[in-house]
Amino acid sequence: MDEQAEFLTMLALGEKSMLDGREWFNGHTVEERRDIVRQLAYYAAQAGARADDVEPSAREAGLKMTFTPVVMASKAPSAGHLTLLANLPEHELEKAFRLLVALFSMADARRYATYCADGCTHEWHRRRREHG
Repeated sequence: MDEQAEFLTMLALGEKSMLDGREWFNGHTVEERRDIVRQLAYYAAQAGARADDVEPSAREAGLKMTFTPVVMASKAPSAGHLTLLANLPEHELEKAFRLLVALFSMADARRYATYCADGCTHEWHRRRREHG
């Protein structure tokens, strides 16, 4: 797992705070932030994010349901659709980042509890088991 993937996983597992995450995210160039949003979109979709995860994820991220990234994600949280969040104007990227971290966290927690609790090969799930 590369350093960026490691950091994003730590955010999703709650090992890093969102304040740390926002500082880290905003320390990147605009194009790097777009790439991070794409990566998170892929992770959230792979973890099984669903449309009914968007509203609680938005609340967790401190975002209003009327914010553009939330509206877009609520339409269809598939990898192809969520990656479109990376094309938003620069001032919307942090909102997309916050939403996708929460969405990834929620979907992955469900995936862990449903499919992986008895064991799997996901490195981050091994950490989840170790840290309870």
